[in-house]
Amino acid sequence: MAREIWKGAISFGLVNIPVNLYSGEKPNELKFSLLDRRNMAPVGYKRFNKETGKEVPWEEIVKGYEYEKDQYVVLSDEDFRHANVKATQTVDIIAFIQASEIDPIYFEKPYYLTPGKKGEKGYALLREVLRQTGKIGIASLVIHTRQHVAAIIPHGNILLLELLRFANELRDPEEYDVPEADLSAIGVTKKELAMAEQLVEGMSDKWDPKSYHDDYRDDLLALVEKKIKAGQSQTITEPDADEQAPRSDNVIDLMKLLKRSVEATGKAAPAKSPSPRKTGPHTKAKAPVKKRARSGT
Repeated sequence: MAREIWKGAISFGLVNIPVNLYSGEKPNELKFSLLDRRNMAPVGYKRFNKETGKEVPWEEIVKGYEYEKDQYVVLSDEDFRHANVKATQTVDIIAFIQASEIDPIYFEKPYYLTPGKKGEKGYALLREVLRQTGKIGIASLVIHTRQHVAAIIPHGNILLLELLRFANELRDPEEYDVPEADLSAIGVTKKELAMAEQLVEGMSDKWDPKSYHDDYRDDLLALVEKKIKAGQSQTITEPDADEQAPRSDNVIDLMKLLKRSVEATGKAAPAKSPSPRKTGPHTKAKAPVKKRARSGT
């Protein structure tokens, strides 16, 4: 079981529910050491005093806020807690909203909330009222000296706390040059749209997260094993001078590619005339490819 990160309470109205916070992620990335290519010795990370040049042990390091040039206020973990005791011990629910109102772009990182001592009844009550109303709680909390906004979501029998990005942490989509909504202006025909819809129907499936796997990680481990068996564990593979980047043709026969793709699915639905429909800004078609796992953050 994961180590407890935080212990406090969920608060809404006058209700306080003791809870414990755990990470909802299980990092799966491969870890690599930095080596000196001249003798393959590990390259260490050294913390040194910029004034004396001497190495500083972890137990002698403190955090400081520079309020003027080279002038610092030293803050301990207890100072961070005392700045606002309630904020560091409470998941403070500010409002309840419909789950569908949050754009997926705001979701950042999952955590699990479990009931603390004598918190089972309140925990279960909050979970069920969220489930029955279709709402989620929008809360404020502090983790590791930083304040976050988060969503409290029922997930089976557990409450999920999903950290959300603040609006000012996202770039404005208007910064980017993308096609406008008028498809005819960029040459997309009704036949191409109908064929694309047919392809999406043929590739549609039910969401099963366990069917997606990090193939690249497996391929990389296979390459590591291959180099060990070949006695090339310290051989540095240089770039291939003859390797060329994938070529992009200026002219693409989109209709031909769509037809071939539909035929390849083997279960395409009959083509339908395109009809106006509402789609969300983040609607995605499912494809029969393996999903790459997210890197740890």
